[in-house]
Amino acid sequence: MALAAGIVGLPNVGKSTLFNAITSAGAESANYPFCTIEPNIGVVDVPDERLELIHKFIPTDRIVPASVKVVDIAGLVKGASAGEGLGNKFLGNIKECDAILHVVRCFENGDIIHVHGQVDPKTDIEVIELELAMADLETLQKAADRTAKKARAGDKDAVFEKEVFARAIQALEAGKPLRTESWSPRELEALKPLFLITIKPVLFVANVSDKDLDGKHPFVAVVRAYAERTGARMIALCGNLEGEIAALDPADRAEFLREMGIAEPGLSRLARATYDLLGLQTFFTAGQKEIRAWTIQKGWAAPQAAGVIHSDFEKLFIRAEIYSIDDLVKHGSEAAIKAAGKLRVEGRDYVMRESDVCHFLIGK
Repeated sequence: MALAAGIVGLPNVGKSTLFNAITSAGAESANYPFCTIEPNIGVVDVPDERLELIHKFIPTDRIVPASVKVVDIAGLVKGASAGEGLGNKFLGNIKECDAILHVVRCFENGDIIHVHGQVDPKTDIEVIELELAMADLETLQKAADRTAKKARAGDKDAVFEKEVFARAIQALEAGKPLRTESWSPRELEALKPLFLITIKPVLFVANVSDKDLDGKHPFVAVVRAYAERTGARMIALCGNLEGEIAALDPADRAEFLREMGIAEPGLSRLARATYDLLGLQTFFTAGQKEIRAWTIQKGWAAPQAAGVIHSDFEKLFIRAEIYSIDDLVKHGSEAAIKAAGKLRVEGRDYVMRESDVCHFLIGK
């Protein structure tokens, strides 16, 4: 799967710090605006305890988790849609992503410069959201102008597209991100080629201090309320602390988490939330060579899932033999699952379920 989530926000809110912690990729992080210019790209493993659960019953040479692609995009500023701060380039990078991780500063620290002089999550969010909306508005207006001539000539598709574009423009001018509107499949198909930004799913990441790991500060409440009001999601974590945790050896990391009273790193929650934000789900294959988590879109059928393993498998798909992890835990082995009549044989129309463990029969 080539889907990607882009990390956005004002300069100096902790985007690159968070990216470094997520990916250990060494993206530059410094206390001045536009430290990041070219987007940094990393692939993040999605923590999944089900892999180890399968491994308890099926010995294997290696375990391969699912992953998501994360892009660290340079900080936007007020006026970015008009070219301020190299804004057009950065907005182009966001258009290429499938979902947005919007990092919002929710901590006070006089040693770290804030581009507006003071920490104000509501204003910070609104600056970014306005610039994204302005970029979408410009894109839609150009598309509407291109479509108008065909619509006047009676082209039915152009007439429909013109109506959809007009509705989208009206929503943006009313201050509504396009993700808050309900769109039919046909309307979404008309909007898709425009790569609109405010229609993408958003996860707000409240970057808190290490004294507020539970996200109780009023700053976080502001972010949460905004997310709920605009059809987005939210998670709170401390970017600096996550960086420290990620830099530790695995054995030291577990001890550090115990001492801090943390059940799991915030980055594990973030990776899973990003995976879900992108509309992804997981199925597994398991054998002596490897146990692997495979990534597919929610709603995909069995042949499409097989095609993720190898492109030819979708065309040559015959059937799938599938069982659940719960069945594996209950019966203890694949042979016992089959003996108990719990091994399902599914055809081309089968819609994959979360946690399916599969063997695909492929023709020649």
